[in-house]
Amino acid sequence: MSQSPEPIRRFYADWTQYQSRLVDGVRDLTADQLALSGGPDQAPIWALAAHCAGGRTYWLCGVLGEPGAQTTPFPDPFSELGWEDDLDQPRSASELVVALETTGAIIDRCLDTWTDDMLEVEFERRRGDVRQIHTRRSILLRLLSHDAFHSGEISQLLGANGLPAIDLWVRGTT
Repeated sequence: MSQSPEPIRRFYADWTQYQSRLVDGVRDLTADQLALSGGPDQAPIWALAAHCAGGRTYWLCGVLGEPGAQTTPFPDPFSELGWEDDLDQPRSASELVVALETTGAIIDRCLDTWTDDMLEVEFERRRGDVRQIHTRRSILLRLLSHDAFHSGEISQLLGANGLPAIDLWVRGTT
């Protein structure tokens, strides 16, 4: 009797912690705190968090064709400008939590259904006349590092303003 392939979640077991740390990092921020940025030409905290969520939908639902975009604030993954890009309409902490949690659920489903053999399947992405080839593996790594990068930016902004920073990697003590 052959055994079914195991999902890849075991390779990305820390994803849940990273996701919850980012969500918790923005959950209780006020509008003024969410508006903090590194300068006039830098994105505010709310836009950085929303950009993480929007990127997940773009890559997973748009490029890879995974289901779930309709359950998020980003039902059209290929929209040129989503609500995360409209700096004239800041988003609240509750909106960010919904965006991060609903797009995080898409990642969770992928981690629970994709198998090792599925990671190297190639997908085409067109940017104008440029044809790009991406694998599920490369997109998953892109999303994890993208979230970590922007979580770091958010963390620095919070810390520089006397607010608790986000630490994606710290382990609880026993």
